[in-house]
Amino acid sequence: MAWLLRKKQAMHSRARVIKRQDAVRRGRHTGAGKRRGCKDARMPQKVLWMRRMRVLRRLLRKYRDNGKISKYMYHELYNKAKGNQYKNKRVLMEHIFHQKAVDARQNMLAEQAAARREKDKARRQRRVDKQQTTA
Repeated sequence: MAWLLRKKQAMHSRARVIKRQDAVRRGRHTGAGKRRGCKDARMPQKVLWMRRMRVLRRLLRKYRDNGKISKYMYHELYNKAKGNQYKNKRVLMEHIFHQKAVDARQNMLAEQAAARREKDKARRQRRVDKQQTTA
């Protein structure tokens, strides 16, 4: 009769809990119905801003130290980043590449204009010398 008195072994499996935790780690079960607290409480805007500023400022420092941008361009871009001009690192890099291309084009045109002026000045000088020798 001892077998009638013995209790069943109690078992409380955590298999379902572990499975659910794994799914949550993967980003499941995070829909609108599961959210408690506003968007800002779940991921503060200030934290996002700080992360973004640190990324942008790190990139600007690296480019300045490597000589990819001048200290003047660095200062201008730093202030624009602070003023919320760039959404992310990719946008800032695109702006830097575009700005460098514009600057290179302007320098090239300025050099061409200076060369043209020198050439014209030399031509005028030759003409004046020729007129003086004939006269």
